[in-house]
Amino acid sequence: MNPKARKQFGQHWLNSEKALNRIVAAANLQPSDRLLEIGPGTGILTRRLLPDVESVVAVEIDRDLCELLVKKLGNIDNFLLLQGDFLTLDLNPLLAPFPQFQNPNKVVANIPYNITGPILEKLLGTIAQPAVPAFDLIVLLVQKEVAERLYASPGSKAFGALSVRVQYVAECEFICDVPAKAFSPPPKVDSAVVRLHPRRVEPPANDPQKLETFVRLGFASKRKMLRNNLKSLIDRDRLTHLLEQLNINPQVRAEDISVQQWVALTNEL
Repeated sequence: MNPKARKQFGQHWLNSEKALNRIVAAANLQPSDRLLEIGPGTGILTRRLLPDVESVVAVEIDRDLCELLVKKLGNIDNFLLLQGDFLTLDLNPLLAPFPQFQNPNKVVANIPYNITGPILEKLLGTIAQPAVPAFDLIVLLVQKEVAERLYASPGSKAFGALSVRVQYVAECEFICDVPAKAFSPPPKVDSAVVRLHPRRVEPPANDPQKLETFVRLGFASKRKMLRNNLKSLIDRDRLTHLLEQLNINPQVRAEDISVQQWVALTNEL
């Protein structure tokens, strides 16, 4: 029997065999893989991962769940459990005494939806400072609305600053939808599985910090044209000229510009 889910930790237990199978398949597990799992909960996904990889290090904030996980999985040699907040833990020194678990190369997790943004930033880094070394692969179960923003195309309703920031440092693909009824207790929203391949856009931005600033200001007011959102940084006439040079409509809005066009525009400036 599963323990009671705690709202403060955004806990919802995934109990769909179909969803679990899709997550595991998306991770393309290899015997040499060292996995990081964030929020293992009751261990239902963890148990699926352990037989196919070299090791799994799981980070769980809930002490009661940690006790449960130790009872369930504590005698498995390739499982290591860390109790704490993933966002504040520095994994490298914690894993230093355990060679088998050092330098995880993949992340597979059903993450708490209330901290999805900060988790993504810790795993991928930012435009200005991408995570080094990068993971080979990241498979996450996230809120469907967030998933749609991660893999959105320019011009679509979901395309926004998060889309540009993530797609600059990773290729993102949709794996499958996961309905609310697949969880216990069911969340108020549907979910989706996404797969991220960390990499940088080519050619990269000459000044990634400038690109980060432009993206933030460009999406500050989605209803406005880009030249109005960026007028505090660049003269409107000059920006209009640059957009025309790049074959971009001068009346364009931020959500209509691709990641590559954002990079090209920033490099011209």
